[in-house]
Amino acid sequence: VPTGAVVKPYPLDVCLVSGQKLGSMGSSPSIMHEGREIKFCCSGCIPAFRKDPAKYLKKLPQEGNK
Repeated sequence: VPTGAVVKPYPLDVCLVSGQKLGSMGSSPSIMHEGREIKFCCSGCIPAFRKDPAKYLKKLPQEGNK
């Protein structure tokens, strides 16, 4: 993410991959993906997201549909 860039915060309280509540398995790891923060219930969900991000990004609310 470029310095000074605005990062879109993660809008959900559940893991994008598993659907588990964030923090239910300890700390909630996060990664940056195309300028957006993505949070997970555990580090085990990160490889699944990276394998097929489009599959999981569809679960996020679309811009303007808040």
